[in-house]
Amino acid sequence: MDVVEFVEAIDQLSAEKGIEKELLLEAVEAALVSAYKKNFSSLQNVRVDLNRKTGEIKVLSQKEVVESVDNSLEQISLRDALKISPAYTYGDLAEIEVTPKNFGRIAAQAAKQVVIQKIREAERDKIYKEFSNRESEIVTGIVQNIEHDNVFVDIGKTEAILPPSEQLANDIYDSQARMKFFVLEVKNSPKGPQVFVSRTHPSLIKRLFEAEVPEIFDGTVEIKGVSREAGQRSKLAVWSDNADVDPVGACVGPKGMRVQAVVSELKGEKIDIVRWSPEAEVFVANALSPAQVTKVFADSETRIATVIVPDNQLSLAIGKEGQNARLAAKLTSWKIDIKSESQYEEGELGAES
Repeated sequence: MDVVEFVEAIDQLSAEKGIEKELLLEAVEAALVSAYKKNFSSLQNVRVDLNRKTGEIKVLSQKEVVESVDNSLEQISLRDALKISPAYTYGDLAEIEVTPKNFGRIAAQAAKQVVIQKIREAERDKIYKEFSNRESEIVTGIVQNIEHDNVFVDIGKTEAILPPSEQLANDIYDSQARMKFFVLEVKNSPKGPQVFVSRTHPSLIKRLFEAEVPEIFDGTVEIKGVSREAGQRSKLAVWSDNADVDPVGACVGPKGMRVQAVVSELKGEKIDIVRWSPEAEVFVANALSPAQVTKVFADSETRIATVIVPDNQLSLAIGKEGQNARLAAKLTSWKIDIKSESQYEEGELGAES
């Protein structure tokens, strides 16, 4: 392909790849200057003029018009400059054509290289912009391979990285396994955009429910908070200002289908869906689900909630290794002190005596 054909192709390329035509042509001209200096061992200042219509190339040596020439590579006398154009005067930059006879072949190769480079840069920039706008969203990806404990995932136009810290212990990252990921961060590196994804981020739960529950998507039901111990258990607080809508029921879905779809995606992670309340006592009690709560005493100054539960509910309220109480505290932003009814009564009697 010669340079004339390149100029004809640039219109199509700029439209397809979203590269501004003039920027592409200027980059080609800069590449041709470098190619000329490299191939013809030139130390003089030159400019390449690429005709936007015909594709004709001219290499022009630029010299300052002076009274006395000290450096013939950079200067030209007024007498010689006037032979080129009668308009030149002292201080002007005279241009003399120095286009080599065989420069077309070299120019075509240089033009091809710079266009390929600019196309790559434009595609990288396009991918970066697309995925930087998708930070905090979910994407579906296909596992490609694992290197140094990083899982590489095909997410369409690029490959995402799932670092070890963002991997679920329950997941099996077999090649070609399809799963959903939370877009954690997008970086623009010299090698192109790097998309980092997560399977452990609490917001993955939120995004999965938004995709499964139409009432969340349309705003009828609002997710007020998420607490998560990834791969084990999560709690989701939901609310609706529509009295006719049960926010918990909407998230559970008919026969539990909606919540089960999220649980399946997360390979069996348990999910408690609780009703949010502006009243701390009510919200804390709900957050300790599935345990039943007798009474909650909430101190707004210390943000400590003392929770009383039936004796047979104490271990359920606390949860295995304290997990239920820990997730409830994280969800509500209250410190939770759980006591059985027997413990509470003993404490009260002890205080009286």
